[in-house]
Amino acid sequence: MLCMQGLVEICLMHPLDVVKTRFQIQRGTSDPNSYKSLRDCFRTIFRNEGILGFYKGILPPILAETPKRAVKFFTFEQYKKILSFTSLHPGLALSVAGLGAGLTEAVVVNPFEVVKVSLQANRNAFVEQPSTFGQARHIISTNGFGLQGLNKGLTSTLGRHGVFNMIYFGFYFNVKNMFPALQDPTLEFLRKFGIGLVSGTISSCVNIPFDVAKSRIQGPQPVPGEIKYRTCFQTMAVIYREEGYLALYKGLVPKIMRLGPGGAVMLLVYEYTYGWLQNNW
Repeated sequence: MLCMQGLVEICLMHPLDVVKTRFQIQRGTSDPNSYKSLRDCFRTIFRNEGILGFYKGILPPILAETPKRAVKFFTFEQYKKILSFTSLHPGLALSVAGLGAGLTEAVVVNPFEVVKVSLQANRNAFVEQPSTFGQARHIISTNGFGLQGLNKGLTSTLGRHGVFNMIYFGFYFNVKNMFPALQDPTLEFLRKFGIGLVSGTISSCVNIPFDVAKSRIQGPQPVPGEIKYRTCFQTMAVIYREEGYLALYKGLVPKIMRLGPGGAVMLLVYEYTYGWLQNNW
């Protein structure tokens, strides 16, 4: 059920992910391909690349969905069990378990992210760009599997997923446990959805500098053949120095539009599925 929910979410929300990536890889107003606004970005992609332009790079997240969700929630439960034997406060243990789950998830999804970002950055018409597997073969044949190839930007992905899940799980379960459950099933559903929505939104706001750094490292470099964005914090420093601190929050609006409600739904599906399995298995 989690995988089906994730698949539906990807298909519905992927256009926002493409727009987010386009904003994150553009280098200020001096960039000749700069988008002026969210509306301008949608309009320009549609005009130049067609409706399929919003679905560039959709196959990698679809392929990664099952292992990603399985790793995220399975490792979260395992880290929770391990931390229950420590002296950590239960609330803090939830955040640490989320951090561990996010770091583990990042290792699994990073190769898929490298391929996805390289496809989303391509501004040619959808039919003119290479296939997902063709792009993956090109990356491997050119730079291999290492930190310049299929695992490029791994430290940024670790930061992005680690910070997101630390806040995501920690905030949701801590806040949810602070207030008693409501007897009305509809109101209880809305209570959990609201907490999940806030959790996904806050997590997105805090982790987006890592997301921007990841997109710059995994996307096209400003000068072909020269590597400007090398490591996570070096990339953040370069962006801050050349474009200002607000540049570290590029793509925040489409990211929140996708991961706010998407994160709430994911937690609800997880909770209700986990509860059903506990009661019936």
